[in-house]
Amino acid sequence: MKKRTQKERLYGAAARFIENQLASGRTAFSLSALVKKTGLSAIAAKNQLLRLGEQVTRVTRVHQFFLIVAPEHRAIGAPPPAWWLDDYFEWLGHPYYVGVQSGAEIYGSASQALQVTQVVTDTPRREIRVGRIRVQFFVKRRVGRTPTQPLANAFAPLRVSTPAATVFDLIRYAARLGGFERAMETLAPIIPLIRVPDLKAVLKAEDEVAMAQRLGYVLDIAGKAEMADVVERWLPPHLDLIPLSKSSPRTKAGQVVHRWRILNNAPELAI
Repeated sequence: MKKRTQKERLYGAAARFIENQLASGRTAFSLSALVKKTGLSAIAAKNQLLRLGEQVTRVTRVHQFFLIVAPEHRAIGAPPPAWWLDDYFEWLGHPYYVGVQSGAEIYGSASQALQVTQVVTDTPRREIRVGRIRVQFFVKRRVGRTPTQPLANAFAPLRVSTPAATVFDLIRYAARLGGFERAMETLAPIIPLIRVPDLKAVLKAEDEVAMAQRLGYVLDIAGKAEMADVVERWLPPHLDLIPLSKSSPRTKAGQVVHRWRILNNAPELAI
């Protein structure tokens, strides 16, 4: 049998690599992984990927990280973010979790149809737009301390904030979500999923007094007396007076909620 030349062995190497990735349940890869596995040079690897056309797309213009677009995903231009976010952040070397409104949606909150996947990480990042897929980022300095859990029955590994951590983040980022009232619409359905041990874990991990004051008030008006008491015991004895909604600073006299030292500047708030 005639021995194949190096050039012949490398012909179509990128396509074969992608087939193997799909066969192993992977829908993403880095250029460096492709080069290492196939023996292609970086330039040759890029050229082969270009010839694959719509079968492959880059996550961003600045990152040499690619998504494999199977025929069933060609209409939206990329596989679902849940299939590749874990690989992407492992490649970036940064912590992450899916949370905020996307976390609430995972736990059954259907207050609105979310057209974007929201991810919390430790450094500012531009929104990803690949095909019709959008990934929006929220920054948290100590993101690695937030309680998370793997998404059950997922196609690929994915970290998701726990219900308690999701509620905490919805309060934290309320201003970016359209205001405290809108955040409340999203978090209300998942409050029943919170358990006391999870609540204690979030308070300890986040260690943010002002956000805990708001959380205590939310649990209080939701009728979760036991959990509200947990928050109150965690809070220091002397609290600063803070507005409930950071995006609605105007207040009226008589709107102070003394238990939580909160100025209720969202009087129409209801659960």
